[in-house]
Amino acid sequence: MKHWPSHFFPVIVLAVLAGLSFWLQSTVDRGETRNDGKLRHDPDAYAENFIVRRFDPQGQIRYRLTGPHLVHYPDDDSSELKSPVLTSYRADGSQVIVTGDHAKVTEKGATVFLWDNVIITRPATSDRQEMIARMPDLTARPEAGFAFTGSPVEITQGQSWLKGVGLHIDNNTSTLVLQSQARGTYIRSRAAP
Repeated sequence: MKHWPSHFFPVIVLAVLAGLSFWLQSTVDRGETRNDGKLRHDPDAYAENFIVRRFDPQGQIRYRLTGPHLVHYPDDDSSELKSPVLTSYRADGSQVIVTGDHAKVTEKGATVFLWDNVIITRPATSDRQEMIARMPDLTARPEAGFAFTGSPVEITQGQSWLKGVGLHIDNNTSTLVLQSQARGTYIRSRAAP
């Protein structure tokens, strides 16, 4: 006569071993998850009325970023700003000022994303009028001296105006290029008597 329990004993032992192996693996996997907050996007610092300055190797100021409110996030080393003012300086002393309602700055300030009511201002000089460009958003790379957008742009300088879609600015050469649908009116300013 055959004893059925003796035939099932190896199957039962294998099932128990498989269950213990599964339990052990799930316990080990749970221990590897990090609960230090680095995977979360929580702020670690706040600043009010801040000023950040970046200098070139010769010690001349390259750009300045200011604003009334900044929140820093450690997981991606980014910062979110309210009412930012980004001022870029050229070697000849001229400057370009960019403002917006909001901005996000990536790690080490490499890229600044501005949105909502973005305005670029090039102040007037003795030989040219103030230039103002308005757009809904702008991506700036202040260290490289470039900025661009794919959005509609409206530029005014005195009574002259220019509209288009897409803009590329090179602050190093003081040039801007409208990408498409450019149209406008140029009115030459009168010479001083």
